[in-house]
Amino acid sequence: MSEDMKAELERLRAENESLKNKKNGTLSMKVSEKGALSVYGMGRFPVTLYKEQWLKLMGISEERKQFISDNDSRLKTKE
Repeated sequence: MSEDMKAELERLRAENESLKNKKNGTLSMKVSEKGALSVYGMGRFPVTLYKEQWLKLMGISEERKQFISDNDSRLKTKE
């Protein structure tokens, strides 16, 4: 194995370890290629919605909180 390949392998191992150790619950955002807002860090895949969808969802925050409270016994948590 060449020195370049060994260095690349070591770099990839370090990057992989860093990704594994990344603190859970850390959210990040990115604008997708199609102009939507993607939120990373909530699960395996990003949550992607267009601006007006995010605004509509944010507009019912009290209703969402009440719904979660009303249905707490039926809702599961992901750990």
